[in-house]
Amino acid sequence: MTSPQSNTRQSNHPSNWADTNLRYGYVSRVLHWLMAAMIFWQFLGMTLRAILGRTPLVAFFVKWHPIVGSTLLVLILLRLAWFWLNRHHRPGVIPPVSAPRYGSGINWAKAGHVALYGLMLCIPLLGFIRLYGSGRGFAPFGIEIFAETGQEIAWTIALADALHGELAWFFLVLIVGHIAMVYIHEKYQNDGTLKRMAGRLKKTRK
Repeated sequence: MTSPQSNTRQSNHPSNWADTNLRYGYVSRVLHWLMAAMIFWQFLGMTLRAILGRTPLVAFFVKWHPIVGSTLLVLILLRLAWFWLNRHHRPGVIPPVSAPRYGSGINWAKAGHVALYGLMLCIPLLGFIRLYGSGRGFAPFGIEIFAETGQEIAWTIALADALHGELAWFFLVLIVGHIAMVYIHEKYQNDGTLKRMAGRLKKTRK
């Protein structure tokens, strides 16, 4: 028979699925690394398109581009919802040592994350709007999202053509900066930044 104290310790022990103030849980990690792989796939395809032009390999990536992009849109919505549910117990921003009183470093780090999340939402949304306005219909994995109409909606195509690609390359710059800052934290501050998203999780007590 367990004592009331042991029951209290058990109920207070955080689940590995949820986030805590010290690290991210399984849900955040799966969403993060799955999205990272899919974003890498998208940029790989577009880079090959810019270098090789029209080839069978590029056509393969182009075919999957809207499907992967739409999946990313769903995942970012799930990630934002999970962020909101865990907003009171997530790891805080670790400022660089050089930041005066840590204030400016924290503000820049937060601004960078807001920009990353904003672009992860806006870029696939713009692609989805262009797809809808093309009139060609969209049925990924055989699931019809909208039917083919054969009629283009000019403003949706113009909006996406003006912003989708340009924001994507700016997003790539932010990703490179994000990776660089993680490296700086690990190399020069040794503060365990990467471990919060990739480190080993302790087993929960039963």
